[in-house]
Amino acid sequence: MSRFRLTKSLGMILLGIWLIMTGLIPLLNLSFEGLPLIMSILAVVSGILILLGR
Repeated sequence: MSRFRLTKSLGMILLGIWLIMTGLIPLLNLSFEGLPLIMSILAVVSGILILLGR
């Protein structure tokens, strides 16, 4: 049953990760070449999963 709960809220987990990373990046002065691409992909995937109800 807990596996079902994890997959059901995967979009929200990814959204939470995106929000945390969005806050930590400027605070910790993080930057590397692929960071904007990773953040964009994470945002799009989490949005799609939330819309699909996953």
